[in-house]
Amino acid sequence: MKFGHQLKTSLYPEWVFYYLAYDSLKAELKTRLGKNLGGWTEDDESAFAELLEKELDKVYSFQKVKSGEIMRRLQHARQEVEEIIQSNDAQNEDYALLEEELSHIIADVHDLAKFTRLNYTGFLKIIKKHDKLTHWILRPIFMVRLNSKPFYKENYDALIVKLSSLYDTVRTRGKAHGGDSAAGGSQQAFVRQTTKYWVHPDNITELKLIILKHLPVLVFNPNKEFNPADSAISSVYFDNDDFELYMGRLEKSEGAEALRLRWYGGMDQQQIFVERKTHREDWTGEKSVKARFPIKEKYVNSFLRGEYTMDATIDKMRAEGKKSEKEIAEFEQLAAECQYGILTKNYGPVMRTFYNRTAFQLPGDARVRISLDTELTLIREDNMDGRSRSGDNWRRMDIGIDWPFSQLQDDDICRFPYAVLEVKLQTQHGQEPPEWVRELVNSHLVESVPKFSKFIHGVSTLIENRVKLFPFWYHQMDIDIRKPASKNMTISRPDPSGYSTPANTTSDEDHDMRITTVDDEEAYQGGAKQAQEYEWEDDEDEENPLEPSDNWIQRSSRPSSSASSEQTPLLGGQRRAMKSKNSLISPFKPGADTLRYLFRRTKDRVTHPFGDDEPAAGPGTTYLITPPGRKIATLVRVEPKVFFANERTFLSWLQFTVMLGGLSLGLLNFGDKVSRVSAGLFTFVALSFMVYALVTYHWRAYKIRNRELGPFDDRIGPTLLCFILLTAMVTNFFLQWAYEKKRP
Repeated sequence: MKFGHQLKTSLYPEWVFYYLAYDSLKAELKTRLGKNLGGWTEDDESAFAELLEKELDKVYSFQKVKSGEIMRRLQHARQEVEEIIQSNDAQNEDYALLEEELSHIIADVHDLAKFTRLNYTGFLKIIKKHDKLTHWILRPIFMVRLNSKPFYKENYDALIVKLSSLYDTVRTRGKAHGGDSAAGGSQQAFVRQTTKYWVHPDNITELKLIILKHLPVLVFNPNKEFNPADSAISSVYFDNDDFELYMGRLEKSEGAEALRLRWYGGMDQQQIFVERKTHREDWTGEKSVKARFPIKEKYVNSFLRGEYTMDATIDKMRAEGKKSEKEIAEFEQLAAECQYGILTKNYGPVMRTFYNRTAFQLPGDARVRISLDTELTLIREDNMDGRSRSGDNWRRMDIGIDWPFSQLQDDDICRFPYAVLEVKLQTQHGQEPPEWVRELVNSHLVESVPKFSKFIHGVSTLIENRVKLFPFWYHQMDIDIRKPASKNMTISRPDPSGYSTPANTTSDEDHDMRITTVDDEEAYQGGAKQAQEYEWEDDEDEENPLEPSDNWIQRSSRPSSSASSEQTPLLGGQRRAMKSKNSLISPFKPGADTLRYLFRRTKDRVTHPFGDDEPAAGPGTTYLITPPGRKIATLVRVEPKVFFANERTFLSWLQFTVMLGGLSLGLLNFGDKVSRVSAGLFTFVALSFMVYALVTYHWRAYKIRNRELGPFDDRIGPTLLCFILLTAMVTNFFLQWAYEKKRP
């Protein structure tokens, strides 16, 4: 679908005169080019640049004025809420009117965010069309003008936090939340399930606004003014040269560990958490556990070298008496085990993850917790290729939380193109998740990605030449995850009739268009929360309780022709945005040893064969192909009962061969001449069955042990053996009949 039509069908009607006049600018280009017979003069360039400047000023001014208006309306609503709470005669009608006003503000925030993205996309497209048709390069100059009026850089997080708090107060009619913060209130037996989803940048603001209508943004220090740095979470993951931890987490081996150092906020934070996540299979009866302990930043390097231990901290804990002896013993054991593993297995910094987290949860009630990680960035910390990044320090110091880290080289950074949503549920046995959560995770706003791991994705993307096994979602990174809008999950505007209308009405057909614009749970708000040292962590271990786990996964190395015709590459022409904004996937070169051959660099954005305004799917689409010697890890869970089933099958075959062999021995020892011939035939059949059963048993055990998908059935072997048995029986019958016929 052409962008001009998309703009018309996606804009908010009441703001129609403030959007970019995309069609008018495009018509101006064609008129001037046709007037000058394809030539483009300096006067044409000046006139067109002046039109662009007017459009930019219009869009920027409206966005600035509208943002200020929303803030004033929000402040006024807060004053009214405070007055109603302080009064003793507040009625439900008063709160209902305030809730309606806040719903209008939420709809305005949603439409303003969409207004920003549509106009930014329009400016990029019209500049690209100008440069292509006129051969006058305007993009670098106009990007400077865009940066001087950065309407597209507006961050609504602070506004959403304030709006969430106020909406929650109105929804609860000013009553404080009750409950136990220890996970699920007072319930004693609960099941914790965690599911992960990708969220397209186009849907982030809408998703936040929808969630805050059900859950408030979790703020650990309500008296502190929101600071963007408070939501920043950084982690440095450790591994060795053999990538032992990476392989264990990717293959989901029993007891696989992940080791990381985490901090909240900027680089000046002195509180560092050493965390160890241990994976447990369900059949063990245990739950995956995440344990951690704090350490001062100035002691980290000494701790990693084994020169510093946590003895002083442990003595201080005993002296204070705030923790039980059991908790202190667990703390001591964890610190010792982490340090021992680092020293003996040569673990070192490999990968850093950075993201801004927005958590949604009712205060004091962890039955439903939703976290959304945006600006996810993966950065190399290792020195394996001879380039010194972190040096002798445990983390590199040339970056902080200054996303998008433009100072880094392309080979060192992977800007993940999506936000990551985690839904954590703690429900009693047999209890269903809330209906709105089910609708949310089945809506167009999210894409389910079971077992997704930031660490695994970072290693497989940035250090692909050192690993031979890749995660199952690796082939999905070039697929656009946007879907037609769900009618039951959208931002609505209340109207006087009492019915809700969509904030920005578009048809389902209009939502199929593709836009080519680019734009841990433990604590946030600058580390204000001091979490428990030990937390049960079910991430990546539970099946999705809300929807099928992996229906969408393509298990082949390359999408089929039908799939490629139905799915659109990520962000139109921009391939592999998570690696570099200037990277694209090119066809695989046979004989290559590394995934680097899959990518080629270009300074300009990719021009699709169909032109700027055409969809990106079609003959120009290319897909990632795994080179020889590299494999994709699939979601296969192996439990002990699978091995036992293989053994039972082998024993069943063996039982049959023993019975047939016993029959053969009877005929051989007590039969006549013909019986001895039959005994030989049946002995051959028994031995054939035995050898076949043994070979099949080891073949299946090997495939199960290596978590291969199969197939495990064998149609040729049983058919051949049955034919041999039938031949032996027919031969025995014929010989016996011939012998009886010769007898007098």
